[in-house]
This record gives sequence, structure tokens and C-alpha cells, in this order.
Amino acid sequence: MSKVSTVKEVVKDTLVGHEDQLPESSSHYKAKFNKFARKDAETGELFLGPEEFVDAVAPSDEDFHKIRREQYLILFRVADRTGKGKVNLSDWAYYENILTKADAEYEIAFRLFDVDRLGTVKYDDFRKLYELNKGPDTIPFDWDCEWAKLYIGSKQKRHSLDYNQFSQMLRGLQGERIRQAFQLFDKDGDGYIEPEDFERIIMETSKHKLSDHLLENLHTLCNITKGSKVSYANVRAFQNMIKEMDLVELIVRKACAKSADGKITKNEFLNQAAKITRFSLFTPMEADILFHFAGIDEPSGRLGLKDFSKVLDPSWRGRREPEETIPRALGQTKTRAQQYLSNTLESGYNFLLGSLAGAFGAFMVYPIDLVKTRMQNQRGANPGQRLYNNSIDCFRKVVRNEGFLGLYSGVLPQLVGVAPEKAIKLTVNDLVRGHYSDKNGKIWWGHEVLAGGSAGACQVVFTNPLEIVKIRLQVQGEVSKSVEGAPKRSAMWIVKNLGLVGLYKGASACLLRDVPFSAIYFPTYNHLKRDLFGESQTKKLGILQLLTAGAIAGMPAAYLTTPCDVIKTRLQVEARKGDTAYTGLRHAAQTIWKEEGFRAFFKGGPARILRSSPQFGFTLAAYEVFKSIMPYPGGASAELMTHTGVSEAVATLREKVDNSPFARSRSALKIVLDLDEDFGRIKNASEQGWKTLPDWMKNGKPSTA
Repeated sequence: MSKVSTVKEVVKDTLVGHEDQLPESSSHYKAKFNKFARKDAETGELFLGPEEFVDAVAPSDEDFHKIRREQYLILFRVADRTGKGKVNLSDWAYYENILTKADAEYEIAFRLFDVDRLGTVKYDDFRKLYELNKGPDTIPFDWDCEWAKLYIGSKQKRHSLDYNQFSQMLRGLQGERIRQAFQLFDKDGDGYIEPEDFERIIMETSKHKLSDHLLENLHTLCNITKGSKVSYANVRAFQNMIKEMDLVELIVRKACAKSADGKITKNEFLNQAAKITRFSLFTPMEADILFHFAGIDEPSGRLGLKDFSKVLDPSWRGRREPEETIPRALGQTKTRAQQYLSNTLESGYNFLLGSLAGAFGAFMVYPIDLVKTRMQNQRGANPGQRLYNNSIDCFRKVVRNEGFLGLYSGVLPQLVGVAPEKAIKLTVNDLVRGHYSDKNGKIWWGHEVLAGGSAGACQVVFTNPLEIVKIRLQVQGEVSKSVEGAPKRSAMWIVKNLGLVGLYKGASACLLRDVPFSAIYFPTYNHLKRDLFGESQTKKLGILQLLTAGAIAGMPAAYLTTPCDVIKTRLQVEARKGDTAYTGLRHAAQTIWKEEGFRAFFKGGPARILRSSPQFGFTLAAYEVFKSIMPYPGGASAELMTHTGVSEAVATLREKVDNSPFARSRSALKIVLDLDEDFGRIKNASEQGWKTLPDWMKNGKPSTA
């Protein structure tokens, strides 16, 4: 394939996506088989026994708290075509080939009950296997009911089911099981059952498909009405909701994405459902049930994806689960210490990327910063005393007198200092905001100002020494032009000459500038993102929106703090012969006012605006690019980390994104367990999970052997 073709394919995949296909080569099947197989002691042939098969179809870090590990042995019956208790390479290739089919889940269930392997399921075989494997305390099911007769015929006219008929019967079986169970518990026939009975029905028919949050709170279904019992309408509405979880998730995500705060009400859910569905309209009761279970911990009636995830995500773990088991529920096997180390390393990696991005942003706007400094340091009220007429004149003269590199005088200390400056500022702001924010992320504006001000105060520890060195290097070029024989100093010379105390000269002015700057900038930036662009927990802004918010927020913050920046610059620049030597904040302010007037306090103000706004933009853009092309090793892929405008990643369902070969086996097992939750469970040490039919049961008469 040519380079041009390759580029076209990459662009196509980026724009329209692509679907990864499972490998179909014999080498793929063989590699996985060899990984788990063992040798037969007599023949030397490799094979998978029941234990080895389970290892191959269920990942070692699987969460077995709902579907037991031994229940995966049900699938062994499908792969073991000869019934000898061994799966050879040919059998394994046959099983893996089934998994690659679009309807793999239903086909595996069909083959499990196709005892004679002739492409049909006989009623007698199906009924006997069901009776052998159902739990001892399972709610009874009447296979002679009218519903069953419609699929398999009456007693006198039973017929076998082909694959399509069998699959369709399984599709509706769960609903019929629930209906019969309701009738069994509704002893007085008034159409109501106790909450405990409803809980038992769902635990026996749907436990393997539902989240722990739902299972723990099933008994609260009666709370959606004024009574204390559960009606059949409630049960049917609940079943409809769990059957349409995929559609519910789609509606919730779209509705939350349109909401300004990422949260929706029941009416907003129903309105969105009406817009994207034609025939699968949800009833008010079904919406009530969804919002009831999603809002148990947040009874405000306005819920976000984080709330709905507890209902929509079947891998959501209960609050009573031991903390150390939670990583297993997320498909991880890390201990608490390993997780802490991993988080620390990832934070350090992101800090490194942020440092590089910050240095890039500072480098791009550094010439503007240099012009700003030269303009602010220019003294004298009369035009004849000024070296520069305006910022543009300053830029031209620097290039003419010092060359293009003169625009980058003192850039190295700035690049070195931008990393700790950005890190401490962002970290402190986030910490203080997090402390004062409620569980919904809301914060009083006064606390926002306090968080920003605290961030600005802390950054001075790093920025003041670096800025004083940077400023002296920036004005060094103009001094060499105006004072003959003026020596050119290095950054190290300036540091040694100033000493520790000298490096913090003008720190009070630096505080006076940075505290109000951050107190203005951070609240303005966050309100612009939320109120102007609608950022929420579910809606992530694109790069252009972030750039615009940052640029607008930087304008008032930069210009309004210009007087403080002018005073700081004057204090930190080494006074020339004939210039006034300032002794402190008050003296500098009074002298500037007296000698140059009020307008002198806003010298370089436009340059500050021109520097602060694009610097944030360049920094953010670089950070996003770095994260996409250099994702954290072992972390999320670059594709998932790239901003696409609206993110749907707050509560991504585990099964939805699981493209591993284990996912299809798990899904197939769930279809089988719709028949009975206890299928495959080992009750005592002598059992082997799934019970097959003895030969005499297949033939319908006892064996004479």
C-alpha cells in the first residue's frame, strides 16, 4: 500500500471511525488454545478440560460476584462436541468461530439445548435439561401455559423448534416468567404484591443483568406511588425499562448533552425520547421508575449521567462492596498501593506534558512580554525623554538595534519558571475550589474569588525570583545601547549578585498583581465555560471554545492589574544613573503618580492583554496535542483522550466498550441465564455445573446395562 493510500485510510478512520475485526486465522485460535491447554497423559494430545476452558473464556480479573465462575462451564457443553469432557484444537476453533458471528449469543444457547446436534431443539430434551439444572428453590414455571403452547404446541401436538423459533422464544421468556411469578405471589388476585416478592422475582430472573444499585433498592419500587405494595403495572414498567437500557442510555446522553448543567428532569427525558423514537415511546410510569432508582441518592429530581450510571451500568458496584474489590469491578487487578502509585505516575506524566505546553505558550508570546516590560520601564513624562513612542515603535527598535533574537532576551528563565508557576497555580485553585464545592460541583462566587486569589499568592514563591531575572535580562539590551561600555550580564550573574533576599525584591508588588489577577481570571474563566458555552459534567468544550473563554477571561484580569505590574517592574529593574531609586510600594506609586501621572500606571496594558490571552490559548492547544500524540502508557488511548466537543465518557458502560473475546462468551451466558439464575451453579462438591442428559433420558426409557 502506498503512503498516499495509507494517509487516506488514516484520515478516513479518523473522520468516520472503524471497527476492529477479530482475527480469524488458524494461528489466532491455536495461540489461545496452546496458552491454556494441557497434554493428555496417554496420547500426548493437547486439550482443554473444564477448568482450562473456563480459564480461556473468562478473564482472570473477571468480576464473579453476580455470575459465578463455575457457571461458565455451561459453555463447555457447546464446545465439547463429542461429549468426552475434552475440547481439542478443532473443537476450540469451532467454538471461537461461533463467537465471531453476529448472533453468537443466541446460537450458543441454541446449541446447548440441541442435544442430538441436528439443528432442532426437542421439547422433551429442553424440558428435561431445564428441570435438571434449575435451582432447587426457583419460582416454578408452567411449561404447559398458553404462552408456551404458542411456541411449542399443545401436549398432543408438540413440535421441535428450529434456531429462529427457539431464539424468539428465549426473547420473550423472561417476560412470561415475571408474569407467572407475579400471579403466584398475588394470592388474593387484587393485582398487587409485596415489595419483598417483587425483589425475589427480579433477583431470580434478572440479577445477572442489573447493577448492584438496582438490586439493593428493588424493594423501594413501591415508593413511586402512595401505597406500600407493588402493582403489576409497576412490574411491567420496570421490565420495559430494563429491556430498553440501551435506548434509555442514548436518550439520557442526548438530553444531558443539551442541558446547560448536564442534568435533566423527567419531562426533559420524555421530550428527548419523543424526538428520537417513533414507536418505543416511554410511559410516565416508566420514566418515574428510571428517575426513582437513579435519584435515590439525589432526590432533587434533576439528575446527571453520574446518577443514571448507577442504573444503566450493569458493572456498577454496590456501596457495601469492600473497597479493595472495586478495582476488580472495573476490570483491574491493581492493589490499593499499586493504584496509588499508578495515579501518582500518571499525574507526574501529565505535569510533564503541562510543563512542556506551558513553556511552548510562554515562548510564543515572549516578544509581546518583552515589549510590555520595556514600555513599563520607560520613565519620564515628556516625549523627548522616552526611548519608545508606543508598543509597535518599541518592537521595531528592538529588532533594529538588537536583532530578532533581542525579542527573546531572558526567555530561558521564563521557560524554566513557567512549569512550577502553572502547576502551583492550577493545583491550589483546584484544591480550594474542591474544598468549598458541594457534591454537585456548585460553589459560591466568593469562594471562587478566594480560590483564585490563593492560587495567585502561592505562585509568587516561584515566579518572583524568575521574573526579576527575566526583567533584568529584558532591559539589558536597551541599557547597552544607551550606556556605552555597559557589560552584558548572564542569568547566573544576576542571581548571584541579587542573593536570596534580592530575588524576592518586589515580591509585595508581585503579590499585589498576581492575587487579584487570579481572583479575577479563574472565576471569570469558569463562568464563561459554564454560562456562555454550556460546559457540564457531560458536555466537554472543544479547543476553540476553551481558547475563547481563556482569551476573554484574560482581558479584564490582565488590564485591571496593570498598575500593580508597572510598580512591580519598576521595583525589580535595576535603576540607571539619574533615575529615581524606589524604596518600596508606596514610594514607587507616589513617585510614578507625581512624575508621570495616572496614565503611567497603565503603560503596557494592551501588551499585557495581547500576551495573556494568546498565551493561555497556545498552552491549552499544545497540551491537548501532546496528550493525543503521547498518551500516558497503559492509560486511555489517544482517540479517547481527544476532545470532540461533547464527551460521553462520564459513565461509559463496561460491556459497551469491551471488545475482548471474553465479552461474547459472557453475553451468551447471560442469554442462557434468562432461563434460570441458578443454571450452572455448583451446590455441592460432587456436582460439575451443567448437567447433561444421560442416554436413557435421551431415548426415553431406563438403561438395561
